[in-house]
Amino acid sequence: MKPTRRSFLRGAAAASVGAAAGGAARASSDPAFAEIQPWMQELGDPVDAAPYGMPSEFEAHVQRKTVYWLTADPISSINFTPLHELDGIITPNGLCFERHHSGAAHVDPALHRLMINGLVDRELVFTMEDLMRFPRENHVYFLECAANSGMEWRGSQLNGCQFTHGMIHNVMYTGIPLRLLLAEAGIQTAGKWLLAEGADAAGMTRSIPMEKALDDCLVAFKMNGEALRVEQGYPLRLVVPGWEGNMWVKWLRRLEVGDEPWHHREETSKYTDLLADGKARRFTWEMDAKSVITNPSPQAPLTHGAGPTVLSGLAWSGRGTIPRVDVTLDGGKNWHQARMSGPSLSKSMHRFYFEFDWNGQPLLLQSRAHDSTGYVQPTKNALRELRGTNSIYHNNGIQTWHVKKTGEAENVEVS
Repeated sequence: MKPTRRSFLRGAAAASVGAAAGGAARASSDPAFAEIQPWMQELGDPVDAAPYGMPSEFEAHVQRKTVYWLTADPISSINFTPLHELDGIITPNGLCFERHHSGAAHVDPALHRLMINGLVDRELVFTMEDLMRFPRENHVYFLECAANSGMEWRGSQLNGCQFTHGMIHNVMYTGIPLRLLLAEAGIQTAGKWLLAEGADAAGMTRSIPMEKALDDCLVAFKMNGEALRVEQGYPLRLVVPGWEGNMWVKWLRRLEVGDEPWHHREETSKYTDLLADGKARRFTWEMDAKSVITNPSPQAPLTHGAGPTVLSGLAWSGRGTIPRVDVTLDGGKNWHQARMSGPSLSKSMHRFYFEFDWNGQPLLLQSRAHDSTGYVQPTKNALRELRGTNSIYHNNGIQTWHVKKTGEAENVEVS
């Protein structure tokens, strides 16, 4: 049974009293407290030691990481956000995962242009200076690669939520509503689709329905208040809220209005979902509701032993908000409602917690997200029954971590 907040705090207070009783005796013998440390005797860094602020050197392990055998070449590859090292819902810019098809392009903003052409009344070319004169908006959205958790379709593969779920980030984007730029060009009646094209060597292109383009898409130039990072599409990228990351074209240089989808490589041979019968689902743009427990997890084991324990995780949906997340400690036999904390924003990450007294016995941890449309995150087996195991995209199945008596955790599946 889930402990009440009062009982949890009572237990925590009792533990604190016990710790305090022995703490006074230990304080004088604990060198970390009793001895004068170097930083207590020396002057610290001056204000300009790091003109662009950096994390503490003691946080140097908090990094994006890649799995070298996943791709043949690092130029067209992936690295992963360290979800287990973060809290809240905002991903720091330097930790947002990378996915490139021809490496991260270094684009001179003074030479960058955005063209709008095709079925429009006026073909236009904007400089970055031109774009800065349009009204802008700020929105917090998640960006998830369609292949996030893709290695898990056929069973447990990667041991750590950074690697199973880390092809995602959540930031505040500042940008121009796409509909304003399209209105400036004037969409012709036959214009039902939009082709977005990037300026990188891959010439990335994706077809986007005009309804979506006119709804909530942004042409973004900042994230978390500062200019886009090079690896995130500096100086300009498309933001397509709630839809798969491949459509968020980076280094955006051209928008073409057409009367039908283009069926280019990234929406035919790639980014379609191959089913068991050999047919492929296409245009599976929306990212379904999903969640993961970030702590404890394989890269974040329990080290404190039995007693008061805080479980933490993230949930998100491409269709709206996450009003509820359930967690289980026993592989789905008993479910408990988690505590949601922080802002609840549409198409954004949501943070959840569950506090419990760990008895030191093995745990089978899972989380299950409910989104604002009523959709409930499915099990992996339920997904496989519908779609087989041929795809590497759109895997939003429930993740299981097995926590051992030692507090170590591993990626497993339960049936």
